[in-house]
Order: sequence, then structure tokens, then C-alpha cells
Amino acid sequence: MIEILIAGIVALLVGVVIGFLVANGKKQALVTQIEVLKAAKEEQARQAAAAKQDLERHYQTLLAEKDKSCREALAAQEKRHQEAIQAQQVRFDEIMAKVSAQVRSATDDMLKQRQREFAESSHTNLGQILNPLRETIDKMKQTMADSTLKQTAMGGEMKVTIEQMMRQSEAARKSAEELARVFKHGSKVQGDWGETVLDELLTSQGLKQGIHYDVQSSIRDAAGNVVKSSVTGSIMRPDVILHLDTRREVIIDSKVSLTAFMDYVNAETEEERARALKAHVESIKAHVKELSAKDYSSYIQPPKVKMDYVIMFVPHTGALWTALNVQPDLWRRAMERNVFIADEQTLFAALRIISLTWTQISQIQNHKQIYDLANEMLERVGAFMKQYQALGDALDKAQKAYDGGTKKLQPSGQSILQTCKKLQTLGAKQSNRYPIPQLEDIDEVPPLEMPQTDEKA
Repeated sequence: MIEILIAGIVALLVGVVIGFLVANGKKQALVTQIEVLKAAKEEQARQAAAAKQDLERHYQTLLAEKDKSCREALAAQEKRHQEAIQAQQVRFDEIMAKVSAQVRSATDDMLKQRQREFAESSHTNLGQILNPLRETIDKMKQTMADSTLKQTAMGGEMKVTIEQMMRQSEAARKSAEELARVFKHGSKVQGDWGETVLDELLTSQGLKQGIHYDVQSSIRDAAGNVVKSSVTGSIMRPDVILHLDTRREVIIDSKVSLTAFMDYVNAETEEERARALKAHVESIKAHVKELSAKDYSSYIQPPKVKMDYVIMFVPHTGALWTALNVQPDLWRRAMERNVFIADEQTLFAALRIISLTWTQISQIQNHKQIYDLANEMLERVGAFMKQYQALGDALDKAQKAYDGGTKKLQPSGQSILQTCKKLQTLGAKQSNRYPIPQLEDIDEVPPLEMPQTDEKA
């Protein structure tokens, strides 16, 4: 028994060894096959790269040949074009030469013909020729004399007109110089002009003063006291407080810097122009610094919502853009100080958007009023329906009472008329003034039973 067990164990071990050897052989075969596939893949990749390089070289060769053929075709076409132009020029010169020869020949023939005609006509009567000529000359002299008189008169009138125009031009020049002097040196005039332009922009967008914006309103603090500038000591009164909507507000202040700009425009030398231009830029910077120091927006009180910047309106677009051309980051530095520089075109677009916002707000308010009116109408209709229903109930009660009264007036049954008829039978009489005609429709009623009396009584 032990020998059989040992033989079985030996056979099992032999089988395991043989299986391991077979599996190891298959694994080696698979590894060999994988290496062969990798080598084939690498070879295909090398062949593909070589093919790609060949294709690129062939493509570059084709491009070079195509470029060369295009240049040759363009050169040939240019050459043919030049040859065609030269041929056309040659033909044009030939045609012009022929035309000149023909004109010259025709002119010579015409001159010769005129000479022959003059020679033939010279034999006619000279008087017949000279008399009409003399009359014509006399008429021409008279016409020239009249024309000279008219020109003399017109010259006098023109002289007077020119003198008047010169006087008017001189007066206009003086007025323009005076206006320029006042506009240049009068800061109040410049400020009023800027405020006028700003007000015209606001009204052109349909914005109304007192509703959509306030003009020259004093800035007040939380206690209601008027705020004064810490720099100048004057009352802080911006040009416009613009209501962006029902809660948000922004300050607009018009700043006109034209004195240095006009010096820049009227300068005669480059040094004067450079000096005036520098002063103009510094003037705009000073306005920005002034508005930033005032800090208008910090005084806007709740429930209003303030904006973190103030709009500096420059009404003269040319003056602003001249400064921006010299210093393009001028507006960016101003925004760092919470000052937005706007010209007429920029402010016009912004006001257009604000006008549309107010239109939407008005529509929303109208819708709210419509909803309120609808709610009120529904409530009133409900109250009316309640009263109407109560009236119907009252009418029903009245109808029932009326029907009950009508039944008691019927000529049959236990009604009032029956009792009245019995009373009439017993001897009661109707009133002549208010008779009861319904009693005639009542049949004979039984007589009333008299109560029995006691005989002993």
C-alpha cells in the first residue's frame, strides 16, 4: 500500500514538472513573438518616417518648381504686355502722323480757297462793303460807351458795397476778438457754457430736472448740514446729481479747460505750442485732482446708493482728445482717483442708456399701478357681489312674505276675505270709499253658530 502511494506521489510530481516545462516553453514562445512584433513595429515606424521625409522633400521640390514656373509665366506675361503697349504706341504715333498730315493738307487747301474768294470779291463795289462795316462800327462804339457808363455806375456801387463789407468784417473781427478774450480769460463764462452744454445733453435724452437729475444742489452730510470744501472753503455744489434709477446716484461736474488750449491753437512757434499744450494737460490734471479731493459720492446718504466715481464732463471734445494724444493714460490715472473723464459723445451714449433705464422703471411702475387697480377692482366686485347676493336674499324673503299675504287674501280657505264675508253676512257694511270687490267672488258662507244660553239663566 505504501509503495502504491509513493508511486502516485512520484507520478504527480512528474506531471507537475512536465506542466511547468510546457508552460515555460509557451511563455518563451510568446516573449519571442512579442519581440518580433516590436521589431516589426519599429521597422514600420522607420519606414513611415523615411516615407514622410521623402514626401516632404518631394513637396518642397514641387513647390519650388511651381514657384519657378509662376515667376517665368509672370515674366513672360509682363514681356508680352510691354510688347503690346509698344505696338499700340507705334500704331498711335502712325495714326497721329497721318491725322496731322491730313489736317495740314486740309488747312492749306482752305487757305488757298479763301485767297481765291478774296481775290474775286475784291473786284466788287467797295462802297457796298464799307457802308455796312461803318454802321456796325458806329453801333459797337455806342454799345461800348453805354457799357462804360454802366460799368462806372456799377463800380461805384461795388465800391460802396465793399466798404460796407469791410466795415462789417472789421466789426465782426473786433466782436470775435472780444468774445475770444472774454471766453479765454473769463472762467465764469467758460463754466456757464459747459453747464449749458451739459443741460442740453440731459434734456435731449428726455431726462427731466427734479425727477431724473438735480442741478446745483448743495451737498449735505448725515446731519443735514451743508458741506464745505476742505480746500477752498466754498459750499460743495456739483453741477448735476444724476439719478441712475430710484436708488443709485452719480455726480456730474462740468470742467472747461480752454485757456491753455486756445493758447495752443493760436501759438505761432513750436515752443509756444509745446508750452501751451503742457499747461493744457496740467489744467485737466488739476481738475481731476480737485474733483477727487472733493469726494462728492461719499456724502450720498442711504437709502440712496452711491457710485464710487464722479463724472468729469469736458464739453470740448477737441481739447480733451488733444490732451489724451499727448498723455494717453490720462483717463486711466483719473479713474484711479475715482474720476471718469467723459466728452460729449461718451456722455451722450451713457445718458441714452440711463434714459432707457428710466423708461423701463416707468413701465414697471405703470404695471404695478395696473396690478393695484386690478386688485382694487376685484375687491370691489367681490364686495358688490356680496351686497347683490344679500339683496337677492332679501328679495326672496320679501317674495315669500308677499306670497304668504296673497294666500291670506284668497277668496277660499281660512282667509281674511272669508272672515270679512261672514261679517258682511251678519250685517256689516263695506266702505263706499274703499270697497272690497273680492267679496263678490266668495260663495255663501255658513252662518256663524251662536253660543247656546242656559235656560235656567
